[in-house]
Order: sequence, then C-alpha cells, then structure tokens
Amino acid sequence: MQTSATYERQDYLHINTYKFTCNFDIPEDFGEIGAILVENEYDEKMFFKTIAIGNDVTFTCESWIQSKTNVPEKRIFFTDKSYLPSETPEALKSLRAADLESLRGNGEGERQSYDRIYDYDVYDDLGDPEESLRLARPVLGGDEHPYPRRCRTGRPMSTIDPSAETRNLGRPFYVPCDEHFSEIKDLQFGATFLYNVLHEIVPTLDAIYTDKDKGFPLFTDIDLLYNQGVNVPPADNSITSEFPRLVEVVDAAHTIIQFQTPETIDRDTFSWFRDEEFCRQMLAGLNPYSIQLVTEWPLMSKLDPEIYGPPESGITKEIIQKEIGGVMSFEEALAQKKLFMLDYHDLLLPYVNKTRKLKGTTLYGSRTIMFLTPEGTLRPLAIELTRPPSDEKPQWNHVYTPTWNATGAWLWKLAKAQVLSHDSAYHELVSHWLRTHCVTEPYIIATNRQLSQMHPIKRLLLPYFRYTMQINSLARLGLINAGGVIESAFSPGRYCMQICSDAYDQLWRFDHEALPADLISRGMAVEDSTAPHGVKLTIEDYPFANDGLLIYDAIKQWATSYVNQYYPQADLVVSDEELQAWWNEIRTVGHEDKKDESWWPQLKTQDDLIGILSTIIWVTSGHHSAVNFGQYDFAGYFPNRPTIARTKMPNEDPTDEEWQSFIKRPEDVLLNCFPSQIQATKVMAVLDVLSSHSPDEEYIGGTIEPAWEAEPAVKVAFAEFQETLNQLESIIDSRNTDPLLSNRGGAGVVPYQLLKPYSDRGVTGKGVPNSISI
Repeated sequence: MQTSATYERQDYLHINTYKFTCNFDIPEDFGEIGAILVENEYDEKMFFKTIAIGNDVTFTCESWIQSKTNVPEKRIFFTDKSYLPSETPEALKSLRAADLESLRGNGEGERQSYDRIYDYDVYDDLGDPEESLRLARPVLGGDEHPYPRRCRTGRPMSTIDPSAETRNLGRPFYVPCDEHFSEIKDLQFGATFLYNVLHEIVPTLDAIYTDKDKGFPLFTDIDLLYNQGVNVPPADNSITSEFPRLVEVVDAAHTIIQFQTPETIDRDTFSWFRDEEFCRQMLAGLNPYSIQLVTEWPLMSKLDPEIYGPPESGITKEIIQKEIGGVMSFEEALAQKKLFMLDYHDLLLPYVNKTRKLKGTTLYGSRTIMFLTPEGTLRPLAIELTRPPSDEKPQWNHVYTPTWNATGAWLWKLAKAQVLSHDSAYHELVSHWLRTHCVTEPYIIATNRQLSQMHPIKRLLLPYFRYTMQINSLARLGLINAGGVIESAFSPGRYCMQICSDAYDQLWRFDHEALPADLISRGMAVEDSTAPHGVKLTIEDYPFANDGLLIYDAIKQWATSYVNQYYPQADLVVSDEELQAWWNEIRTVGHEDKKDESWWPQLKTQDDLIGILSTIIWVTSGHHSAVNFGQYDFAGYFPNRPTIARTKMPNEDPTDEEWQSFIKRPEDVLLNCFPSQIQATKVMAVLDVLSSHSPDEEYIGGTIEPAWEAEPAVKVAFAEFQETLNQLESIIDSRNTDPLLSNRGGAGVVPYQLLKPYSDRGVTGKGVPNSISI
C-alpha cells in the first residue's frame, strides 16, 4: 500500500510544525500493522515526531527524515510494540534486518550530514597539524595511548601528519542525523549556547585580553568580574538574546560580560580559604570521585625509581602522629579507617618535567592526607608535592602541614592551590569527560548498530543516550582539542588528553562504574547485606554517596522490572543474538583497548543484564549530574577551584629575590599562581553554560517513553520508578536541614543538592537529566 500525504500548518513553541494526513486502504485480513515506510519528497529534511494510524497504532519516530534526493531509500519505522529477535513476527523480520543493516558503517567513505551511519574510529582529530605543527597531537586509541572509540566521520587524513584526520572547521563534525537535536530542542538547548560561547564569547575574550599572561593584581579585581563585568565590543542582538546571564547591553556603545556571583561565594566570601571547606568539597563538591581510604603504609609509588626517584612517600608516620596527637595513635587511625587521601602522584609525575617546559604553568605529583574527626568531618593533615629528577636537577619533594606561623600558613595555602589545580584537571578530564561523555559514546554506537528499533533494550536506553554524541562532537570542536579551552586553561596544558588516556588505561574499569562498586573500589564503602543499599559507608556523612545510592537503587529496580518483563528466563538472554552482539561489540570494538580484561561482566542471565544496564544508566544520569551541574557554583569563583597553577612553590629552589618577594607580599604570589585573566574568564563563561539546564530538560523519571507506555507492566514499573524519584526530593531536603550532618550544610554552606532529581531552568546546582545532553 502506498499513499501521499497532505498537510496543515500548526504553531508549536514558535516553530513551524505541520500535521500530515493521508488515507490507507487496509484489507480486513491484513493482520496486525507492524511497520511503515516513509519517503520525504521535499528538498529539505523534516523532523518526524509520531505517526498514528487510526486510534490504536502509533509509530514514535523522533527522527529526521532526509530528502529522497540525498537518501533515496525509504525510512522504516516500527510500532511502539517491542519484540525480542526470536519473537519478531515473520513479516517484520526482513525489515528489522534491513533497518539495522542500513545503520552499520564498514569503515569506508566520508560521512555526510544526512547519513545515519554508526561506525567507530580513534581520536585522531583533536590535533590540527594543518593549522600549525605546534597543534599536532598523538592519536588516542591503540596500544600507545589506549582510549574508547568515537564515531567515525571519514574525513580526509592530513597531508602534514598522515596519522591525523583533518578537522575541516568550516562545518560541524559529523554525527548520525538521528543524534542531531530536533528543531524544537535546538532552539532552546544548552548545546546551542555552548557552541555560541565557543565561537562568540571565547574569541571576544581572547581579543580584549591582549596580554595572555596577565593575572589579577588584587582580589578586588576578581570581585569586579561579578560586580562590574568585562567591557567587550558591542554585541549584536542575536548574541545578546542567546546569553541573558552573561551578556548585557548597557547602551549602543557599551556591552559587558558580567558573571553571576556563584552561590558558594554569595553565601560565604571566604569559604574557599578554609581547610574544613577544602575537605568538605571532596565529599560534597564538584569531584566526589577521587577521595579514597588509606589502606597501606607507607605510601608507595609504582613508578620506576630509576626515573622518578625514591618510591616511598615523604609523608611519614611521625608527621601524621604529630597532626592527630591527642586524638588517637597513628596505628589506631589506620586500623579504624580514619585516614583518607587524594593521590595524584603517579598519574601526574611523568608529566611534571614536560609540563614545566610549557610557558605559564607548573606541575607536581601530589598526595593529600586527611583525618576523619570524631565529628564526622575531614581535617587536612599533610600535602606532599614532588618534582621528579631531571638532567638539570635532582628530585625535589616537600611535605606541607597546617601551621601556626605566617610563613608556614601561606605555604600551606599555596600547596592547597596546587592540589586544587590537580583536582580540577582530574575532575574535568577523568571524572567528567572520560567517565561519562567519552566512555558512553561506544555504548551509543553499538546500540544503534546491533539493537533494532523494536528491541526492548534499545527502547530502554534511548532516552539515556539522547543528544550525547552531538555534545561530544562539540567538545572535540572547541573544548578538548589542541589549543581548546581545556588545554589553554587547565594543568597540564597540551598533555591534558594524554593524561586522560593514561587514566583510562590505568584506572577505568566497567565493573567499577556502578556507584556501589566505585565506592568499594576506593575503600569508601564495604559490602554489607544488612545495610539499606547493600553497602556500609566508611564515612557515614558522605553526601554524594548517600544521595547517589538512593538514585542508583531506583535505577536498578527500574532496570530489574523492565528486564524481567522481556526476559523471564535466562536462556532468552543467552539466545538473543542482537543483545549478545551488542555487548560483544561494546567490549571488543567500542572499548577495543580493554577487550582482553577479565573484569568485563558476562551476559548470561537476567541479573547480568540488569547490572550492565544499571551501570550505563547511572553513568549517563546520576554520575554525570554529580560532576557537571555544580561546575559554576563551585568553580565559577576560581580561587575555590583554580584550573591551573602557573608558578612553582616559593620554597622550591628559590632565589633570594623570589623568597623575599614571597615574604614581603605572599598574596601576590598566590594571585600569580592562579589562572590568568583570559584563562579564568574563558573557563567561567564555559562553566556557566555547562551548568545550565535547558527549559525543556528531560529529567530522570520525568516523562514516560511511548514504547514503555505501550506495555502495561512496564508502564506500572515506570510509575513506581517515578514515585521513588519524587520521594527523593523531600529526603534530600530533610538531610540538608539535619544539623548532625555537618558535611551537608552549616553556616554559609551550600546544601548538597546536585542529585535532587528535578530542577528549574538555568544554573540551579541540582537536577538529574536522563542523558549527557550538555
């Protein structure tokens, strides 16, 4: 049966939307309708939301249909009823196979904007040797620099460096057209703002700050960013309307970029200066994924001592005992799990000498030790900074402790700034980019290549993958690329993505990505079948973990109900050829450099599948939200989380002049260590957008998908999931007002809300969207 459609125009959110109508003559003995084929005879692509036949047959499309001029093959859509491969009606089997085949690339050809092809490639497009040899970067992916795979674009290789793909910045990177934002979404979506920040605001700031090395002379100059703003050339109306929080037109000749005061500083101007807040934010701040329990002593490096110096840490038992004297002995503290650390020693030390050759930055390997007080809060005990030996100098190592004299107190503040720059880089490169955005892209590619539209697992995962590939392509365009915002403003500069690769190689494991497993791997929890979530926290008042476990458990229960509906027996999991191909491709192709690891979960039972799906959904929702939407509140005032340390410690091989300058004006030394004016303002502008929720954000448990609603048992399970998440709002509010939970609140402290499921639009410091969509 074939027919053409007529249309009428409708107005929806000021978008030109149309309702197409056509008539089908369906024989009485046709049977159940399962699929429809669509051809677009217009010259432009069209976004199809739904197709309804009568009152009871619905096809949820949510997809771009390309002009037949570009794509002559008809698009296949299936009804909202889901089928396992073995249960597919005979008449639909060939269409199911044909639709899947149309999505699979074969590693050949340059992809066009109208393609729907999903294929894999290494990260060989972050450098730009065509522009300049100083922008050449190593390929990420392969034996030398292991890394997850990205979506293949097929652009030509560079004539300057045959290992690098050309960037061709005249047009956006290819992503399959079904990953593009819908026209409705595109108007108000954060990615549009991010693109414009990278192409309008960042270049504007680059132009007005002619001295790229100039720092802030006084702390009051930092305050002016929020009180007066930065004068920039007059903006056109379109840019002004895009950035109501950032850009303000004073008059025809005056435009300013004025930053909003982050809530952390709005509540307490001096919170960033205090040791207790330094530690509290490791449990309830932007990067709660790095703190770990100290389980062995002495602390030892795994690096080659012939290259990097003695492996044993300079933080001794005696230093720890001195700092906790009167409370308990060192042995008691270690045995009772009272010692915790941030350990960036082995990850950063190999890059110290290389980074120090770059202009305007420095680097150390670092360890930070903290003590869990009887009140349940953390107190810093020691910071160790290490510079490895080089051809010119021997190893330099120093341990800083909180002291009660002026010189020592300023050295301690400067040591904290160094550690915070390490933590900021690790957060952005590893906790945020690698562990959410980057590792998820192979899941999305495999899902589209191996799971049919009508497969229930694809329909489960679809909302948790929505728009992620588009966001990742923008990151490659202007954030993680050579010379991009990350390299230009974060330690360790041009080596940022190589460190990201090292972290993937040394630290990333799929079986540790579910929240309970992550906590156990860091010693922050132990398995306990009698505990509410099956784990007992090492630090009871750990806001990220306490709230995160509520969300993770809700996700797992939702995944359990969903999986058991479609897979009542384990043999259905084993015999599902699409599902098995999906999991195999994720492990052996999408994460090819990890394919031989023994820790990959098997996929043989319903519980195996539930665990895999719960992990993926947690990563795209709870994990990403915890490390993303607080970025402006915690790092928008950069002394709280400097992204880079530009100068070495004053007591590291100082000249007499350097030391006297520090003694005379230690505040100047701290300000010079902080990011420069251009570095700070570029990062602040980007973080403002990254921390924002769009007006039509799709929150976890917020809206039921049509395919879920079509199955009564799944509809009931989703309603239970939704109700659980609604209850979390009041639970988290109650926790934040509990005076006994000192890590969640207090005088001038921002309550921990990053895992509250729902939010208003804008920068709110809360809200858990389904997917990594900004």
